[in-house]
Amino acid sequence: MYQLRKASERGHANYGWLDTYHTFSFSSYYDPQHMRFRNLRVMNEDFVAPGQGFGTHPHNDMEIVTYVLQGALEHRDSMGNGEVLRPGEFQRMSAGTGITHSEFNPSAAEPTHLYQIWLLPERKGIEPSYEQKKFDLGERTNRLRLVASPNGEDGSLTIHTQAKIYLSTVQSQKSVYLAIPPEKHIWLQQMRGTGVVGGHSLAAGDGLAISDEAMMEYQATSESEILVFELA
Repeated sequence: MYQLRKASERGHANYGWLDTYHTFSFSSYYDPQHMRFRNLRVMNEDFVAPGQGFGTHPHNDMEIVTYVLQGALEHRDSMGNGEVLRPGEFQRMSAGTGITHSEFNPSAAEPTHLYQIWLLPERKGIEPSYEQKKFDLGERTNRLRLVASPNGEDGSLTIHTQAKIYLSTVQSQKSVYLAIPPEKHIWLQQMRGTGVVGGHSLAAGDGLAISDEAMMEYQATSESEILVFELA
């Protein structure tokens, strides 16, 4: 079973410094038909103006994953971490019992294009923690590279929820495959380019929920960058 979430149907807000699109209900955007998919709670595509960003704000009991497609994002938090996230790098922040952090575009000229993703944790009250890691283009071209998992397998980031996240850059007319374990569900987010899954055409910003299928086959119809979530 497939359910397509078109980019044009997402919630949208433009604050000048931030142009943001919400796949699921978030902030002032509320749609009871699109609250979350399994334990995937937030899928925001953000464009941050040069020299602008999110001031210090709190989070708790959430697994937050950030991926930059263009530009850079400077992160500082109450755990003492201060890093700059660039394309090809993933950041994982477990908010747990509570943290504060800020995120800024450090460039004076170039906008930042990013995805911020929230997943519901397997339990509340875990100790806050942070990880950041680069995944080279070669290890994710025309293959699904595991970038986050509950036990940090294969050099992936460790997330405290029953989910696996894969990243892939797929060349035009190439395909990637994922066997779907029983009782698992898939969310595919098309970040760049175009592709086809199960007869559904996907463009940048589209999402596709997949349930009750044994296999996912993704074929790129132009050079693409995708995220694939295996969810409980």
